[in-house]
Amino acid sequence: MRGRVIDKQSQFPLPGMTVVLSSSDPIRGASTDNDGYFRIENVSPGRHNVKLSFIGYEPRVFSNLLVNNGKDLEINVELEESIEFLNVAEIEASEEKHESLNKMSSVSARSFTVEAAMRYSGTLQDPARMAQNFAGVSNTSDDRNDIIIRGNSPTGMLWRMEGIDIPSPNHFATLGTTGGPVSMLNINNLANSDFITGAFAPEYGNALAGVFDLKLRSGNISKYKFLGQIGFNGFEFGAEGPLGLGKNSSFLFNYRYSTLGVLRAAGVDFGTGSAIPQYQDLTFKIDIPTSKAGRFTLFGVGGKSFIEFKAEDATERNLYSADAENSEFNSDT
Repeated sequence: MRGRVIDKQSQFPLPGMTVVLSSSDPIRGASTDNDGYFRIENVSPGRHNVKLSFIGYEPRVFSNLLVNNGKDLEINVELEESIEFLNVAEIEASEEKHESLNKMSSVSARSFTVEAAMRYSGTLQDPARMAQNFAGVSNTSDDRNDIIIRGNSPTGMLWRMEGIDIPSPNHFATLGTTGGPVSMLNINNLANSDFITGAFAPEYGNALAGVFDLKLRSGNISKYKFLGQIGFNGFEFGAEGPLGLGKNSSFLFNYRYSTLGVLRAAGVDFGTGSAIPQYQDLTFKIDIPTSKAGRFTLFGVGGKSFIEFKAEDATERNLYSADAENSEFNSDT
């Protein structure tokens, strides 16, 4: 478990902050370094509670944080100063966890966490399918992740990544649409992001129906970590760790290949002839802090997808190929 603690107003790091893992037995903890970073080693998999406290600041408590095998849990916290008034009325408001990250979006906007995207049923770890569960949002069909907001066309959906407008981040995307059957976005690489359905801030000038403002997380700054998994979305391999180009610099990349494509190459017959969806995608981010309190960031997302239907494959078992034509479809992003 690792992360960073900063002052909410000044955005400066808070050294000496106490971080306690209250759900462990015995109770364990750590302190932040001069740059506000902390790390707790050998945390057992499962859900844990974490409390952060510091003299002069309001304490923060995080409950039911999920720790997985072979993967660090990152917690980045902004603390507010603790101010006491004498002989005055004090008004407190409960924390709005769904408040958007963009301060210019005050209504019709919400922030979603990566953990939330993994909890929604039927999302296939796809942020677009997760958003279809929100009020006022629906989909076109189960085989695509197009987003319909209050009856608007899915083509009015604006996708952004790290502040840059991007086209449809999906495999098998078609011209003029913003959805597709399989997402290129890898949930293991995303950070907390915004989903906005109206009252768009001025920076979202091309949005007509909605905005998905995506953020990529940075890699591990202290240790090399590797990820390998097999699932419905594909065979996947990832790596992250310190880059060695300055203090707290890091890299992160993740590659994924179609599960059905691998199984077909291994000789598995799905009864569809050559009509097997084959796709692959790559996501990376390089993050290097600079000497003037800034950051140099290089990131990218790319994907290729392909499927073909041959007339020679047309049989009574094959419901997809036509016996009078060959067709193929591919998309590159």
